[in-house]
Amino acid sequence: MAKRLPLSAPPLQSLLPVRPPLKVLILYALGQLGWSLASFSVGNMLVYFYMPPEQGEPMFPSLIYQGAIFGVLTLIGIVSAGGRVLDGIIDPLVANWSDRKKSSFGKRRWFMLLGAVPFALFATLIFFPPDTSESASNFLWLAIVIALYYFFFAVYVIPYNALLAELGHTPKDRLLISTLLSVAWALGFVLGNSAYVLQGMFEQIGQTPLQSFQSTMVLLHAIALIFMLLPAIFLNERRYARQLPSDHNLRQALSAVFGNRNFRWFLASFLLYWLALTFIQLGVGFYTTLLLGLDKSMAFTFSLMSFLTSFLLYFPMNLLVNKWGKRRAMLGAYLMFGVIFIVVAFVKYIPLPKEWLLYGLAVAAAGPLAIFGILPNAIIGDEVEREERDNGKQLAGMFFGVSAFTMKVGISLANLIFPSLLLFGKSAENPLGVQYTALAALVFCLAGWWTFGKYKE
Repeated sequence: MAKRLPLSAPPLQSLLPVRPPLKVLILYALGQLGWSLASFSVGNMLVYFYMPPEQGEPMFPSLIYQGAIFGVLTLIGIVSAGGRVLDGIIDPLVANWSDRKKSSFGKRRWFMLLGAVPFALFATLIFFPPDTSESASNFLWLAIVIALYYFFFAVYVIPYNALLAELGHTPKDRLLISTLLSVAWALGFVLGNSAYVLQGMFEQIGQTPLQSFQSTMVLLHAIALIFMLLPAIFLNERRYARQLPSDHNLRQALSAVFGNRNFRWFLASFLLYWLALTFIQLGVGFYTTLLLGLDKSMAFTFSLMSFLTSFLLYFPMNLLVNKWGKRRAMLGAYLMFGVIFIVVAFVKYIPLPKEWLLYGLAVAAAGPLAIFGILPNAIIGDEVEREERDNGKQLAGMFFGVSAFTMKVGISLANLIFPSLLLFGKSAENPLGVQYTALAALVFCLAGWWTFGKYKE
């Protein structure tokens, strides 16, 4: 029999929380823009910086060993995947600490304020190795700084995400918040992709490619920090967030989350989605330059077009979800993404102007990006409410923490697999490894489609 919290359970707020107005939700979403931008470089530019495309003269000096380790792995793949694994281990711990935290400042905002500055700082330092040539000290530096970066990433992001379920008082509210977060995440992603353009601008004023890239990272992460601090400082969590005290230890909280069979199917599909998405994020620079034969700045054009187009689709996608439901919309998005990856794999052989193809792929990607940007957070929020309704347990932090752990496992595997596939060829003359990355992403999309088919809305 389902259990409910007794009516006498003491709330964290002195007054009943009120539904937040739109301006408060926008303030909250600005934090997403900040952490999306702060995490973009590590998630998407790390391989580009430490294992850059080969086009004549090297874009950056070789900073760590470029060859294969154990025949199939790379140093950058190992350290990147290792950082994500560490992050995934930290996520449930931070989630449980956040659920159990008692603070007059706000149990989520307390962590956000603690994590924002070091999160942005270590995201920057990753691209400032001590030596300007290949050395063991660079690898050691990278390993240490990435570990610190991922720790503070979790400290900020896990409590931040938990606020979605607490600020969203109804399923409709959560869908709106999730849409706003998707817009903010996309803006952060587009700003992150401007790194290719900003790098060129700094080069034009006389900086070396290495210096120009580092200047770009400093600028973008300073902007990211400002946006992360806005909700951490100004959001009135105690007034707007639905929160109850939690005394569940880590084992009890994890048992409750993984005991939800429906949520387990969602997590499996979520893992595969992030594998596929990370491949396209890691590969956009390679696909643009090596498969389409265009300038690296066109990677920014691709991202800008796809995300601007996805903005136009947010309202139609909300109508589609209301008509079809979340499950059918997600299944359609997996198939659409799969078709895009097929085209990317063989785009080199399609007898059409390559710029046209890039624009077409950008527009085609907008639909699934809009769906995947909006629905996963809304689905997690629904499961948080289901757990609270059926069992009287409010575990928003843990649900989002486990989801974040799953996401990071997917990203870790992608960062491990992607560089290994590049060993088959990452030059204009031999782009076979780059094509393999697109085909691998296709497999992940199809597997994600099958897995999410088991989810019951």
